[in-house]
Amino acid sequence: MESSAGDYEVFLSFRGPDVRNGFADHLYTSLARAKIRTFMDEEELQKGEGIAPSLVRAIPESKIYIPILSERYASSKWCLLELAQMVDCWISMKQGKGHLILPIFYLVKPRDVRHQEGPYHQAFEQHAHKHSPQTVKEWKEALREVGQLKGWHVTESRGEGAIVDEVLSKVESHLRSMYALVTDELVGIDTPMEEVMKLLNLESSKERVIVGIHGMGGLGKTTLSKAVYNEICAQFDRCCYLEDAREVLAKSDGVVSLQNKVISTILEGDHHVQNASEGINMIKNRVCKHKLLLVVDDIDDKFEFNKILGKFGDFSSGSRFILTTRYTRVLYFILDCKLYEPREMSHHHSLKLFSKHAFGMNNPPEEDAGISKEFVKVATGLPLALKVIGSLLYRRKRKCWEEKLKELQSIPSSENMLQERLKVSYTDLSHNEKQIFLDIACFFAGSHKDIPYYMWSGCDFYPESGITNLIHRSLLKLDERNQFWMHDLIKDLGRAIVREDVRNPYNRSRIWSTDDALDMLRNREGSERVEVVRIDVKFNNDHDKLLTSKGFEKLSGLRYLEVRYGRMVGDFSQVLPNICCLRLYKCGSIPTNVNTKKLTVLDMEGSNVMDDWKGWSGMKATAKLKAVNIRNCELTRSPDLSTCTSLEFINFTGCSKVKGQIRIGKFKNLQKLILTGIDITELIIRGGGIGQLRRLEEMDLSWTNLRELPNGMENLSSLRILSLGSADCMEIPRLPASLKRLSISYSSTAALPTSLTSLHMEYCLHLSELPSLSNLCNLTRLQLWCVGVAEIRGLGELSALETLAINSLNLNNLNGLENLLLLRTLTLSNATLERLPSLVNLSKLKDLEVCDCPNLVEIQGLAGVGESLTRLKIGRCPRLADLDGLQHLVALEELIFYEQSFRGIQSLNLSGLFSLKQLNIRSQQLPDLSELGNLKELHLSGCQSLIHLVGIQRLESLQRLLLPRCSSIKLTNLSGLKNLETLHLSECVNLTEVEGVEGLESLTRLQLYNCRSITELGNLSGLEKLEELNIMGCTKLMEVNGLDELEKLRYLEIGRRMRVKYLAKSAARYGLRLAGAAPVGRLVSWGTRS
Repeated sequence: MESSAGDYEVFLSFRGPDVRNGFADHLYTSLARAKIRTFMDEEELQKGEGIAPSLVRAIPESKIYIPILSERYASSKWCLLELAQMVDCWISMKQGKGHLILPIFYLVKPRDVRHQEGPYHQAFEQHAHKHSPQTVKEWKEALREVGQLKGWHVTESRGEGAIVDEVLSKVESHLRSMYALVTDELVGIDTPMEEVMKLLNLESSKERVIVGIHGMGGLGKTTLSKAVYNEICAQFDRCCYLEDAREVLAKSDGVVSLQNKVISTILEGDHHVQNASEGINMIKNRVCKHKLLLVVDDIDDKFEFNKILGKFGDFSSGSRFILTTRYTRVLYFILDCKLYEPREMSHHHSLKLFSKHAFGMNNPPEEDAGISKEFVKVATGLPLALKVIGSLLYRRKRKCWEEKLKELQSIPSSENMLQERLKVSYTDLSHNEKQIFLDIACFFAGSHKDIPYYMWSGCDFYPESGITNLIHRSLLKLDERNQFWMHDLIKDLGRAIVREDVRNPYNRSRIWSTDDALDMLRNREGSERVEVVRIDVKFNNDHDKLLTSKGFEKLSGLRYLEVRYGRMVGDFSQVLPNICCLRLYKCGSIPTNVNTKKLTVLDMEGSNVMDDWKGWSGMKATAKLKAVNIRNCELTRSPDLSTCTSLEFINFTGCSKVKGQIRIGKFKNLQKLILTGIDITELIIRGGGIGQLRRLEEMDLSWTNLRELPNGMENLSSLRILSLGSADCMEIPRLPASLKRLSISYSSTAALPTSLTSLHMEYCLHLSELPSLSNLCNLTRLQLWCVGVAEIRGLGELSALETLAINSLNLNNLNGLENLLLLRTLTLSNATLERLPSLVNLSKLKDLEVCDCPNLVEIQGLAGVGESLTRLKIGRCPRLADLDGLQHLVALEELIFYEQSFRGIQSLNLSGLFSLKQLNIRSQQLPDLSELGNLKELHLSGCQSLIHLVGIQRLESLQRLLLPRCSSIKLTNLSGLKNLETLHLSECVNLTEVEGVEGLESLTRLQLYNCRSITELGNLSGLEKLEELNIMGCTKLMEVNGLDELEKLRYLEIGRRMRVKYLAKSAARYGLRLAGAAPVGRLVSWGTRS
């Protein structure tokens, strides 16, 4: 996973008293072990009326939000404030930004959350007396939004451990997809990489090196820096890759923002500074101690190393820095910076890259070799130009090649020569393709394709062929999530074309600046040339939010209007005659008489639209409407859209006041129907039943109260994705043969389509028998949470299966498991089976988890997965006596035993686990650990009878030793653990000493909270890297020597009775944060060093 920005990756929201010391702690620990930067707020931050500043920053900066919705979650106003902001950020950023909410319903029904029933109803009765109606409404909307999302339901019968692992897996998968680099097959990169790495002098561990890669845009500087970063990052303690530094530093808080990204990435946690001076101090005292690799991409003259990162000499020996820039002069002011300018591609490599895009092969055909070499000369060895020009010529006739060559050769040399040459590809586009290109460059880069597609279709731009051609021209990419990606230079080209077309910003075809748009409307300027406008007034004053129809009178050519958080008032019947796409997000008032003649997209998510909105009658006048999104609107019935026969997309998600029947028109072109979280009991398709929706590809009816599906489901020949879930245990009829992904909740089905690749069945409480799976030869993922199922018929026939997760209280066998030769992940929980079939044939298995299986006595064939299995987790299997073959798991990296894992844990043979990096055991007895030479983390929490750690002295690679609540533990000398960074011994109440702690030269964190038997700690002056020390509750420890020598100590928690000599000097000098002792001001009077 690429280390990019330093923002949080996950934000945990929960009510502390409900889950802090249990589920939340378990989840946080798992995320932290996976090196996922997680914000877990402390309750002391929750003071006053609003959200603490740290939370205000952390929520929008996080990529994934995990609210743990416990029974009394809604009783906390701070939890609700957090949730409302999470939902707001998620909705406002989700268009192409990769944000995600993963709700966990902890011993509470999702329905209660969605509809504020049960304990949530009681909580809101209290809130109604204390808070404004608008605030309460926003909180309810947030709960409704989250309550209808798919998440995890923690119940008494379903183990928490399995859910934690599922959440972790989902988080890791999502982050991997977010951080995936958009790269082409690299051509000619080897030599530049070698030259940069030579300048970095990686063999030297004593020097610090900084290399600046400089040169014109399109030369491949970013690609080169990423290639080097990926190649060498494993050699460093911490790594950080910062993209778009020039864009960040252009903002008013750019320096602090960049500092926070560096600090948070390197320190992997909640570390935010308020100003540049504080940032430099934090970097000096916390970041510089690590041997790190830092890449800052695309800097300009606003980047000053000393003012942003501090003194170069303060960084740890062995650290390396790479900077990339178009502005060579900025590197001259960075002391000791080694310069590297990538040369233009050699003729050989240029010809190869050009040929890949012009011919689809490494070399040109013999008859085209001559003219190909001429094009290579024109591109002057610039990779971006070679790709774009080559793609422009792909499958073109010879005459066209000759004309384009003359055109390119006629462009004079200048600063903008590259942009001018790229523009040749733009000028060669058709009118429709140019419109699509400029729309993406100005607005939709990074967005999902769906809404723009509908608009372009309505404007007769033919997006399918247009997008395909832009991709073939190397002007655009469409990633695996169907989101648009453009190179920065190509985006710049598009915006430059729009700017140069008209000097007056109010007359440009596309206005992406909210300030420009507001000025235009306020002054009633603009013209028919304006086609696309986006306005976001969330943080503007009330005056700016008010948008009157008079401001739009001159915008007769406007086809796309997006308004967020505004209020649109006035008579719109005579304006916007060409509007194709109208997107109004959370608008307090919306126009009632929009001209809908050409409307193709109507998106009013979260806006103030009711059943009596007069605009519904206007819908009858449009025959071109393709998409309607009224998610989370206050409707009580579905609007009459029966005349909109061109509809392809309908989303009524979260319209919780809609009850009873919902009627859908005869929409023969409908492709997506989303009705999640609506309290409906019957779905009626007018004019002939659901079978007429022959183009329907995706349907989501989860979290509804449907009693049965309409007849004719089997006739939906295009349906690929289907999600069903009803509290009334709906019986599912025959399904179409085209189905690929099926998700079922609270329901059952008699037969499954053979086309399925993914099947997820959960909460099917009344299901005692599954239909046979023997015909599902394409199935790659199977998840079953069906407590009554005793047998999975046909399991052995699933030859393509890669993921299998089962939770079934009555499951007594897994016959056929040994035939799943492609299986990579196996999770088994809450099953009654006694023996797990042999794993000997599962040579691709990487992840095995078995928990809450009270009758399990044997896991057979571990030796067969010895070279593939990297993770093994076993818990609460009290009859399991042995793990035969464990010593053969040579690829195993993570081993977890918890809560009565099995009886024979002390006799385990760990000698063959050469790759093991993490061992987590909750047991009162341990095997010999001395052979685990690569172990980096040992976690033994709550092992109250555990006395000795046999072989601990030989774990030379150990970095984290966590022994909280091991009340009987006795430690031998630890001084040999030279790489140990964290030592956690909190609540080891009978521990009398920590022998050898003064020799732990890498230690950064020492936790001895409530070790009330410790009387002596030794002299800590040698712990030069120590940053945190907690000795609160060590009631017999009266004195600690050497603290004043610890220059990097930033946090100290001590008892009030403790004598701490010479601490005042450290506190004043290093900004030491003290807890549990007298204030620093009083410490000064205690005396200074004599």
